[in-house]
Amino acid sequence: MADSAPAFKTPMVQKSVQELDLNGDELPEKYIRKDRDGGDLDVPLVEIPVVNLGLLSSLSTSKEELQKLRSALSTWGCFQVINHGMTPSFLDEVRDVTKQFFALPMEEKRKYSREADGIEGYGNDMILSEEQILDWTDRLYITLNPEQRRLKFWPENPKAFRDILNDYTIKLSMVTELILTAMARSLDLEDNCFLDQYGKEATMTARFNYYPKCPRPDLVLGVKEHADASAITFLLQDNEVEGLQFQKDNQWFKVPIIPEALLINVGDQAEIMSNGIFKSPVHKVVTNSERERISLAVFCLPGLNEEIGPIDRLVDESRPRLYKKVKNYVGIYFEYYQQGKRPIETVKI
Repeated sequence: MADSAPAFKTPMVQKSVQELDLNGDELPEKYIRKDRDGGDLDVPLVEIPVVNLGLLSSLSTSKEELQKLRSALSTWGCFQVINHGMTPSFLDEVRDVTKQFFALPMEEKRKYSREADGIEGYGNDMILSEEQILDWTDRLYITLNPEQRRLKFWPENPKAFRDILNDYTIKLSMVTELILTAMARSLDLEDNCFLDQYGKEATMTARFNYYPKCPRPDLVLGVKEHADASAITFLLQDNEVEGLQFQKDNQWFKVPIIPEALLINVGDQAEIMSNGIFKSPVHKVVTNSERERISLAVFCLPGLNEEIGPIDRLVDESRPRLYKKVKNYVGIYFEYYQQGKRPIETVKI
């Protein structure tokens, strides 16, 4: 689930993964992980906590749910949220327009292609070095904040795409505020501790993901191992096909599908703000030789001008400051992400 990026030097752009699949092309070497395995679908199922947002927001019933939230974020770094204000039928509409977009003819999708020096729009991995191993996925990146939107990248086809995505943005914005407030309460902090660092100019970026069938899932990943640059990330999973896996204690675990739930994980910036109490989890997406898969990730990123760092009340003699203060963490993140390194290591004290 990697996030939005700063401007890059001009990259090379390659054929879409969907075209490779449809044409039956031989698997290009640049997708093959020669020094390590790809993905294994047969891994243990992780028992990710399910948090009820309605209970989390209620003064009379929130204590147990807040404890569940803190436990989830300090161990796995993620949870599934239900009762979030979006009906199962609405979430299915979001999935449907995602599938419909990627099913469009290639010439229609290319109307929304990203520009050479940016990440927003339709495409796949930018090739930034000869050694880079590519992800088996096509993507559509879109900035969601109304004042930052570039509508030329918002598909007009399918017809319902823009309206549904706009509604989804409004609903997620409300959920984001509730979750960041609950994260603070779970640590016995003032409600606005995370929200203040998140800032009023925070960015929400959507990444629509399409993973075609892959002839060698043992050698190829849909998305390489990484943690997110965000404060929090929302993932709407495919309602039938698994693929997301989280790492804990050097073992991989697959994430169960709960069609009516949203998967939420904290990113590096929340780990920094919490002084390491909340864990930004390493995760990856495996491929499938028999079925295609879609998902939609939304990354909630503090404003570029916001300085983030450990909240003062979370620093003391027993828990010294673990991270430096930092601005524009996303810029640091992408410099290291394509190298397969953990960017958060660079801001540790």
